[in-house]
Order: sequence, then structure tokens, then C-alpha cells
Amino acid sequence: MKLKYSIFLLILLSLFFSSCEDKAFEKNIKQELLVDLTKLKNEIILLQEVIATDGSQKEILNQFKKARLQYKRIEWAVEYFVPETARFMNGPALDEMELEENKFFVPNGFQVIEEHIYPEYSSKNKKEIIRELDILLSNAKQVEATFEAITISNDYVLDAVQQNVHRILTLGITGFDSPILNSSIAETKQSIIIIPELLLIIQPNSKTLQEIKQIASKAKAYCDANSNFNTFNRAEFITEYLNPLSRKLNLFQKEEKIPAVERNRALKATAATLFDENAFDVNGFVASNEYKYSEEKALLGEKLFYDKSLSKDGSRSCASCHNSEKAFTDGLKTNISLKGKNLNRNTPTLTYASFQNAQFWDMRQLDLEKQSVDVIENVDEMHGSLATIHSKISSDNEYIQLFRKAYPKSDKTEAWQIQNAISSYVRSLNSFDSRFDSYMRGNKEAINTEEIQGMNLFMGKAKCATCHFTPLFNGTVPPNFAKTEHEVVGTPEDATGKCLSKDEGRYIFNQLSQLKGAFKTPTLRNVAVTAPYMHNGAYMTLEEVVEFYDLGGGTGLGLTVENQTLPTDKLNLTAAEKKALVAFMKTLTDKKYD
Repeated sequence: MKLKYSIFLLILLSLFFSSCEDKAFEKNIKQELLVDLTKLKNEIILLQEVIATDGSQKEILNQFKKARLQYKRIEWAVEYFVPETARFMNGPALDEMELEENKFFVPNGFQVIEEHIYPEYSSKNKKEIIRELDILLSNAKQVEATFEAITISNDYVLDAVQQNVHRILTLGITGFDSPILNSSIAETKQSIIIIPELLLIIQPNSKTLQEIKQIASKAKAYCDANSNFNTFNRAEFITEYLNPLSRKLNLFQKEEKIPAVERNRALKATAATLFDENAFDVNGFVASNEYKYSEEKALLGEKLFYDKSLSKDGSRSCASCHNSEKAFTDGLKTNISLKGKNLNRNTPTLTYASFQNAQFWDMRQLDLEKQSVDVIENVDEMHGSLATIHSKISSDNEYIQLFRKAYPKSDKTEAWQIQNAISSYVRSLNSFDSRFDSYMRGNKEAINTEEIQGMNLFMGKAKCATCHFTPLFNGTVPPNFAKTEHEVVGTPEDATGKCLSKDEGRYIFNQLSQLKGAFKTPTLRNVAVTAPYMHNGAYMTLEEVVEFYDLGGGTGLGLTVENQTLPTDKLNLTAAEKKALVAFMKTLTDKKYD
């Protein structure tokens, strides 16, 4: 009897402790976030104390890195749920523009502090740094208040975590948010190891979670073994760890029947990786549903694109300046007017133009529809009239049939449809079938050793990817891919580099001093066939372009560029590295142009 009682007692005790273990896993993601946020605030306060008590530069740097690593544990949530505040916690050390109101906000946060403490810390900046840390602490408290107030459901957690993997790939390992210290690899490790911890809270018994744990553990070990920023093999890290991790997250979501978050953005919420053939949606930047892409619209738009009657004198079509054989450029240094006069700007490629929220070098139009009518009615380019074109087309039987197929709900042809159809054709010019794409989808033979070296340089030492973001390779900022950036690089008037280009770029339309000489960051896809380069066609070869950036842009040439956003330090690339960098850029060419 005593034996039976003892066994029964053991079973009860076992069930009790088992229950306690289960409850240990019953954590709340919000609670975990708030705990980590408290730790971040404490690390910021400790950094303030080290600076206030005149700690050594080594002590300051160590504490700064601790604070940054703690931020990386919650970055996935801060960037997702409080993006406006995140910009002033860990955004670039550049003024934030509000062009609609014609004003700007000075930057704050970790990257501003980083510039104050490295490579040389001066106690003269003590008050300024402590003030910046006060602002950082205040922003952390604002984030805390938001986290306490909102509901954080599993679908948003999965979406935020997947976006953070994309952030690691496009911004983290490229040094985007650690441009001086180059502490990106250690921070990448911290961003990855939090992922299985979060999923454990959602579903601890998932088989896929165990696989995610293994990938995260191996990724951590890889970062530990390869901590040098310049020699880190990003090509291997992406294909062996980040892409598999991204796919497993997508699988975890499906297995647990967690719905994808609906959103209208260029990157589809259902994309398993950034490099899926259909990862990006051309409707990401359309003005409204009626403007959405269809093959029928693109077919109509193609006919309009090659129709010379759109110009006033019938001598020029869109294709006259955007040659399909040259990836829809013209091969000229700058465009030529209807009267044969050289214009100021180079004709940009139309391929992948649909993945930007601003058009033209000066970004004066927000979408392709406005861009098309701007060109058609421009006196120097086509000198046409949308009203006249509409009148002609409305009486053309062939066009009428095409319009009916493209816009079946419309009783008659309307002027906006002309713009939309041309824009729809432009939206069809994205293949995503370059050798680079093939490599990222698992074909290891698609690019060679030198090209892989070039990719690692592009995303690392050469810092190209901090402006030309992977995988669009333009200025549309990941992981949201919702905003397109401009840069001031100090482009010279010509290849001699003796004087600065007189073109003031965005400043012409937005009178802020920071925008003098600012131009849209164009895509580098198909760059091998779209020479000449820069907004004014200053350089004929990619080798010349690489040399310009290696020197530090216009400032590196000895020109005065007070508002240059491009880092002015020399990259110190070797001849072999420059050659590899060019070789990599050539892998971005779509099959039809290769």
C-alpha cells in the first residue's frame, strides 16, 4: 500500500513539475519585449555614466557596443511597430527630409553617437553625446509606451521577424547602420539568435522550429568564426543561412496556419525569400486599384510606346529615347531635344523603374503615370498633348479594341488610361532572370569566383549596397521597399573631374540646401548595357565609376561638396578588387541583354 502511495505521489509531483515547465514556456512576446527594452534603457544609462565620468575610449566603445547589441534584440519589433521612432534611434546620420512641408529634421540615435566616439573620442563632445543619449533614452521610453498599448498578434510577429531577416540581408551585413565601427557581423548574430526564442513562444512543439534553431545556431557559429567585416563571405552567408532561414520561417507560418499580413507594398508578404522569381509586386507603387497592372494594359501600352504620333510632329516615340536593345536607354551621354540640342541629363533605363516611388533623376514625379505625361508634353522631348492624343486614339478602331480589352469596365476611352497603359508596359520590363538571380536561387555555377568576390565587395568593403540596396539594386529602402532615396555624390561635369556638375537636381524643385546636387539612386540592374553613367553621362565605363567612388566621390576629387551624403573617405580598393566589383555588376544583366 505504501509502495502504491509512493508511486502515486511521484506521479503527482512529476505532473506538477511538468506543468511548471510548460508554464515557463507560456511567455508573452510583449512581456519579453518590455523586459529587453528595460535592459536597453539600462545600457544607455550606463553609457551616459561612462561618458560623464570620463571613461576611456575603450570603455565608451565597449559600452556603446553593448547598447547596440541590446537594441538588436528588439529591432525587429521597433522597426515594424514604431518605424517613425526607429528612424531616430538607429537611422542614418543624415537630415530627415519632409519635402511636402519644405523642412528637415536633424538626425539622432546610435549612428550619430557613433560618429562622436569613433575613430577618435574627444571629451569636448561630452555634453553633446550625453544630450544625444537623453534623446535616445526618451525615444526608448516612447517605444515602451507603444508596446504597452498595442496588441502584438502572431501574424504581425511572423511578418516582423521575416522582415528582419530581410533587414539583416540588405542592411545588416552591408554595414548600413554601422558605417564607421563596422560592427555589423556581431550585431547580425544577435539579430538572428532572437528568432527561435520568439517562435518558441508561439509554438514550442513545431518540427520546423527545430530546423530554424539549427540554422540560427549554425549562422551564429559562422559569424563567430568570420567576424571581420571586410572579409565576411556574404554570398555564402546569404545562400547557406539567410535564404534557408527565410524559407523555414515561411514554412513555419504555413504549418501553424498563421495568415500573411495584407499590405500594398513592392515586396509581397508571401515571398519566401527576397530572390523568389515573383517576390516583388509591380502594383506596389500604383496610385489606386484602377491603375493596377494587367497583361492587356501592357499590350496596349507597348503599342503606344512605339507610336510616333504621340509627339507633336510625329517624329518621336517613347522608344526613340528608350531603345529596348539597350535596356531601354539610348546610349548617349545626355538626351537630345527635338531640335537636336543636347539636354542636361542622361536617359535612365526603364527596366525595374516600377520599383521606385519617384521618377526622373530629380524625383519630381511620384509615379510612372505622371512621368509618362511629363515626357509626352515636354517641349524638348515629345512636345505632344495628352488631349490631342486622346482625340486621335478615340477614333482609331485598332486602339479602341485594345482599350476595350484593357479597360473592360469603361464605356469609353479616357485620357488617364493612355498614361496608365504606357506605365503598365514599363511595369512589364522586369525579368529578374540575371545570373545573379540564378545564383541566389541555388545555381552555384551561375557566377564564378571573381564575381562572388565582387558581390562580397559590393555588399561589404566597397559599401555599394548601402545605397544600391539588394536585390533591386536601386535606392528603394528595404525591408519595406516603400521609399526611394536620393544621394549627393558630387558628380563632376565630365570625366576629367575638374569641376562639379552645375545641375542642382532635387534642389530645383525643393529649395533645401541639403538637396543641392541630390539625385535619385538608380538601379544597377542591366548596368553593363546602360552606359554612359551618372545623371549627366559623365563616365563612359563602369571602371571609371568605380574609380570615382573609390576616391570618395566629388570630395575625393578635390571638389567642394559641402552637403555630400556619400562618405568622403577613400575605399582603398586594390586593382583586383575593382576588377571583381565590375565583374559582379555584369552578373546583374537580364538574359535578353546578356
